[in-house]
Amino acid sequence: MKIEHLFSVIEMTKKDILNTFSLASKIEQNPEKYSNSCKNKILAALFFEPSTRTRLSFESAMLRLGGQILGFTSAKVSSAAKGESIADTIRMTNHYAHIAVIRHFKEGVGELAKEFATIPMISGGTGTQEHPTQALLDLYTIHKEFDDIKDLNIGIMGDLLYGRTIPSLLFALSKFENIKLHLISPPALRIRDNVDFRLKETNLNYSVVENMKEVIDELDVLYVTRIQKERFPDPTDYERLKGVYNIKASDIDDAKDNLIIMHPLPRITEVSYEIDTLKQARYFEQAKNGVWVRMALILKFLGLDINE
Repeated sequence: MKIEHLFSVIEMTKKDILNTFSLASKIEQNPEKYSNSCKNKILAALFFEPSTRTRLSFESAMLRLGGQILGFTSAKVSSAAKGESIADTIRMTNHYAHIAVIRHFKEGVGELAKEFATIPMISGGTGTQEHPTQALLDLYTIHKEFDDIKDLNIGIMGDLLYGRTIPSLLFALSKFENIKLHLISPPALRIRDNVDFRLKETNLNYSVVENMKEVIDELDVLYVTRIQKERFPDPTDYERLKGVYNIKASDIDDAKDNLIIMHPLPRITEVSYEIDTLKQARYFEQAKNGVWVRMALILKFLGLDINE
């Protein structure tokens, strides 16, 4: 890849994405082959915001590659609590690690990384902007299931306004052919205008619907995301919308046989636990795939892909 940092999937070409998947698949099939690839390399995990899967999977990825980890899990236990700027944190990290992953509640971190980072920096999610590595593991899951990413009907349901996984997933899907999207949400949680504007510049075919039942019989993939409580300016709006969707087994009675249900997790009430035991559930496998994809990204950004 020609990019130095990863804060938006827009910066990746379709070839970049598929090459990442190819390496992730090789790692998944034979992880032992890569177990010393990052010996004497250090990953800095800079998490200014809570995380379970993203942080643990990045740390697992680096450890499985034979590397080491340092970092923090909250802004409260870093010098940000003393008022240190993000730019200064990035400057210091340059001296301590070979690569970094950063999650922050503020937007614009990518621009600061490009200005101040001298090591590769990968977004672990910034504000409501994007979560590029989540989109990549999502697409990797779809690619594994359908052997390609084309000729698919995909429903994306939930908080399309504040969920940062959504723009990344949409921008990534726009690079592939013959994808038909259905954006399912209440009017108050539809995609942001700037995301809509960018999508209209692509060839992505999408519709906007409020009720999943209108399209469930067409879908190959149903991607569900939680209502983002922490991003609502007015808590009363969250209380009004928090239970707007709750998928139960009976809701997919009319679905195609090949339907898969995905979720970036954590889930709250939007996917009932009874779905977990159904053949359609892929969200736990999806989370597992994050390790392989992030291992591949670490190797690529460090220039350690032994297949190139």
